[in-house]
Amino acid sequence: MSARPAVRLCHLYPDRLNIYADRGNIAVFHRRLGWRGLGLEVVEIGLGDPVPPDCHLYYLGGGQDRDQLLVADDLSHKAGPLRRAAEEGAVVLGVCGGYQLLGHGYRTADGRMMPGVGLLDVETTAASRRLVGDVAMDVTLGGQTQTVVGYENHAGRTHLGGGCTPLGRLRRGHGNNGDDGCEGAVAGRRVGTYLHGPLLPKNPWLADTLLGWALDHAGISVGLAPLDDHLEQSAHAIAAARAGRRP
Repeated sequence: MSARPAVRLCHLYPDRLNIYADRGNIAVFHRRLGWRGLGLEVVEIGLGDPVPPDCHLYYLGGGQDRDQLLVADDLSHKAGPLRRAAEEGAVVLGVCGGYQLLGHGYRTADGRMMPGVGLLDVETTAASRRLVGDVAMDVTLGGQTQTVVGYENHAGRTHLGGGCTPLGRLRRGHGNNGDDGCEGAVAGRRVGTYLHGPLLPKNPWLADTLLGWALDHAGISVGLAPLDDHLEQSAHAIAAARAGRRP
């Protein structure tokens, strides 16, 4: 019996960047592929490990400043392979700390500068006040616009350059910097966001959009059949209502 088609995912620093259960995003990818008869092969990459060039999706989760400091220099040495993979069509997803490190760099509150890999044209500087709470935003990807929900808790103030566009326009929440009404960043198939919770269980449309891109890069020509997302949509609706109750 032949092996079922599989998406190959590179999970960077799973032991360091996994705040707010961000590993749950990997579980969503695994389950949504498995329910459609497809597989997910996960390669976990830590400090000093080379980046595999043949993955279809690369993932950086969130972490506190001390965790980001532990991985930032090592990640800078992985910038070349990550850029080449992205240029060849691989999907890259960064959440919170991972989002910041996908940019040009992150300056902490005490002035330390963490280098980024430059996959997103964003700069981040820490502020004294954290931006915390539920978020709801409108996201347009692949010609479709949907509401995406989640939770943010970050001191970073991220500003976008001309090389990327916001992932979402806020309905509720603080977003990238608390000022411009935008959240996250996207450039091609590179996506960054501050939304934790984890992000994907409550946003099946976004999960399937990323998986569709990864399958395309893998050369797996199968459509993603609709799933019974009753529970996922219920969780989405609860999160959206909670965001709507914020002052």
